[in-house]
Amino acid sequence: MAEWAVARRAHRVRRDRGRSRLFVLLIVMVCALAWYAHRHRHVPWEAAPRTPIVGVPRIIDGDTVDVARTRIRLEAIDAPEMDQTCRDAQGRPWTCGAAAGRELRRQVNRQELRCAPSGLDRFKRVLATCFLPDGTDLNGWMVRQGWALAFRSMTRYRAEQREAEAAKRGLWAGTFVLPWEWRDRGR
Repeated sequence: MAEWAVARRAHRVRRDRGRSRLFVLLIVMVCALAWYAHRHRHVPWEAAPRTPIVGVPRIIDGDTVDVARTRIRLEAIDAPEMDQTCRDAQGRPWTCGAAAGRELRRQVNRQELRCAPSGLDRFKRVLATCFLPDGTDLNGWMVRQGWALAFRSMTRYRAEQREAEAAKRGLWAGTFVLPWEWRDRGR
């Protein structure tokens, strides 16, 4: 009888340890999910908003702004990255990415933007065309001034890009690596 009691007690201890381990694992998983949700709370899980996003932007770089606590990627254009360098007409390097961001900031000049969303990019940023109070298409302005390019194979803003290239404005005043090629090269 004593052997049976010892065996039963050993079984109960093993069962309790298994439950304890399961409970600890469950607590760890709940904590991990809570941490993940907290870290990614700014990521929009739903589709892009259908109504215009309006507000004074914070300029991130030459093609990204924050408006009304929403990260917006200016649609159909691609500006050099902030740390990207280009070469001027004499072959000297200059920080064209930082210059593109400065020019966007200068053009906006703390004015309120009205951004028309069209979707989300792969990083969950809202894709939008943004307009200044006077109706200026900010995306097109960046391309026309030579601070951004028409995005890859898109035809939108090609005329503005040809105009900037012919006038040697912005990036076109010297030589540069296409922003998407520069990113693909690993900077």
